[in-house]
Amino acid sequence: MATVDITGEQFASTIEGNDIVLVDFWAEWCGPCKQFGPTYSAVSEKHPDVLFTKVDTEAEQQLAAEAGISSIPTLMAFREKVLVFSQPGALNSQQLEQVVDAVKALDMDEVHAHVARQREEAAAAAPGRQDGTQIPEA
Repeated sequence: MATVDITGEQFASTIEGNDIVLVDFWAEWCGPCKQFGPTYSAVSEKHPDVLFTKVDTEAEQQLAAEAGISSIPTLMAFREKVLVFSQPGALNSQQLEQVVDAVKALDMDEVHAHVARQREEAAAAAPGRQDGTQIPEA
């Protein structure tokens, strides 16, 4: 499958509507991004069960900021709506294949349980009530 360019407007629905999504944050002026592009495209052809997307950080500055992109290229991988990998820097084809294989091999029941525990811990540590309302200072 070829890579798909996505925008900020499409980002959430793309992540929510697909099992495994890889996102390459890049820019036209970025030399390492241009080197990584053909590798990313070639690996995408070998994995039709994975959606390989690209986000142009120049055109989608708000999305890049929301995603915390501070260096490009940055590769993110989502599985079942969970961010399971994020790393700046260009990868070679073997490294990218390893990422794809690792994402496919994840025990998602374990991942979802871990995410739920993190949310519970964050909620317990946050001031205020469990329903999200703040208790006013006396």
